[in-house]
Amino acid sequence: MDDDSRTTRWEHRAEVPLAVASMLFLTSYAIHVLAHGLPDAWRDLCLAVTLGSWAMFAVDYAVRWRLSGQGHRFVRTHWLDTVVLVLPLLRPVRVVKVYEAVQRRQGRPRLSLHARVITYAGLSVALLGFAGALAVYQQEHAAPGATIRTFGDSVWWTCSTLATVGYGDVTPVTAAGRVIAVGLMACGLALLGAVTGSFSAWLLQVFSSEDERGAAAPVPDDRPAAPPVDHERPPES
Repeated sequence: MDDDSRTTRWEHRAEVPLAVASMLFLTSYAIHVLAHGLPDAWRDLCLAVTLGSWAMFAVDYAVRWRLSGQGHRFVRTHWLDTVVLVLPLLRPVRVVKVYEAVQRRQGRPRLSLHARVITYAGLSVALLGFAGALAVYQQEHAAPGATIRTFGDSVWWTCSTLATVGYGDVTPVTAAGRVIAVGLMACGLALLGAVTGSFSAWLLQVFSSEDERGAAAPVPDDRPAAPPVDHERPPES
């Protein structure tokens, strides 16, 4: 069995466990950030779940690195997996890969290419937005001079940042909060560009199809029809 088939089999087996680990990470992280009066035992449990999900991603990354046989080139060719491993906030995006795998296993995706791009972008925005709002709230709510005091402020700021609007009414003041802001801006620009490009391509495809149907349709003849000829009537002398 070659390395490619072994890697493919491992990826198929690891898709669902990693998606579950992503959701467990997001849930435990949300409880850890939002539940301020949580007992120490529950906080330790949330921390253990968070570290356990990271360990699952680390094991998956190490196994695929070993099976690929690429050595250091694996980091360059699988840069997204490397970023997901290093940056915990991007781990929930693995749920999108499970949705894509389900579409593939149905033989033929039920959605068109443009609809799939918009769907994947929407899922990514929702997951990244929630994780980013949690991270910014954790860094900002207790900082001196902070304008992001509540989780609602953080969600509002995250939505305006991902939409590339940036009203400026609430802004991060800590170094970690601003680093998170830069990442959200980059993700917002990338996802907005993907959705806009896909929608534009869909419109061009629709207009092109209508033009082709219009060119193939027969041109109606507006000339008046000739009067019928009565063959039984004798010719006039």
